[in-house]
Amino acid sequence: MIPLTWYLVLAAALFCIGLYGVLARRNAIGLLMGIELMLNAANINLLAFERYVAPNSLVGQAFVVFNITVAAAEAAVGLALIIAIYRSRDTVAVEDIDLLRG
Repeated sequence: MIPLTWYLVLAAALFCIGLYGVLARRNAIGLLMGIELMLNAANINLLAFERYVAPNSLVGQAFVVFNITVAAAEAAVGLALIIAIYRSRDTVAVEDIDLLRG
């Protein structure tokens, strides 16, 4: 059986990679990918704690399904916004997107 700490280290590494992707990317697609990695790290944590704290309940799995649903909705809305911005501004660079300016 794999110890809980291995799952937590994996989730922490994924979260850190996702955080780096969010903070260092200049491209909106990279930001979305970083957010997805961070959400997947949270899913690993939820499943690991559910497995080690209450292995007979399905509460952790229910939270993961809800989290995956939120991540899918976030990806769909985010990609739709990026496509709309690209069509109007011809760029997906985050620094060049200044929609509040005239």
